[in-house]
Amino acid sequence: MTAIDEIKARVDILDLVSETVSLRRAGKNYTGFCPFHSNTRTPAFVVFPETGTWRCFSCNEGGDIFNFVMRKEGWDFQQALRQLASRAGVELEPLTPEKREEEDRLDHLRDLLEEVVVFFRHHLLKNPAGHLALDYITRRGISPATIELFGLGYAPHSWDATHQHFLQKGYEKEDLLDAGLVVEKEDSSFYDRFRHRIVFPIRDAAGNMAGFGARALSDED
Repeated sequence: MTAIDEIKARVDILDLVSETVSLRRAGKNYTGFCPFHSNTRTPAFVVFPETGTWRCFSCNEGGDIFNFVMRKEGWDFQQALRQLASRAGVELEPLTPEKREEEDRLDHLRDLLEEVVVFFRHHLLKNPAGHLALDYITRRGISPATIELFGLGYAPHSWDATHQHFLQKGYEKEDLLDAGLVVEKEDSSFYDRFRHRIVFPIRDAAGNMAGFGARALSDED
């Protein structure tokens, strides 16, 4: 178990968030008004005790206890880590340059995946080419609120639309390969892994992007 895992096991997210937010039980979860933006009408802030995560479905912020403290205090991750470690009684080992480099690389890939969520959502909701996918989702009885909640999207019907978009945004080929967004061919060229599909963001227990699942729309796929 890592120090981060141990901190999460010892710090109850309900206790932590309740120090700032008035929460009300709603089934297995707890709801309240988001402390990060002005809103006194709709309790869109939800704490999920089973996963140790939280999310505001109005301002689209979310994460685990670390994200909450970082957002509330305006701290970076290391500041939040030290504060929560002290609260949990967990002793931190020095962060080696190699470990810092590894964590920075993972953060970079998660940032890429978060941008891909937005890209796929745009193609589902704003691009006429995504209407087939949106119609299919609607026929299956999935509401706009559920589409928003789970961040559903549409991967364009193209071999290179996704990776060309992100190369133009400054990401490298290695980023796209490491994130699993492209497939490399024998001639070292590559193509989009997800094409003409409904896509489902997959998040880890901390609310961080980890990858995508997808549903083919054509019998040929």
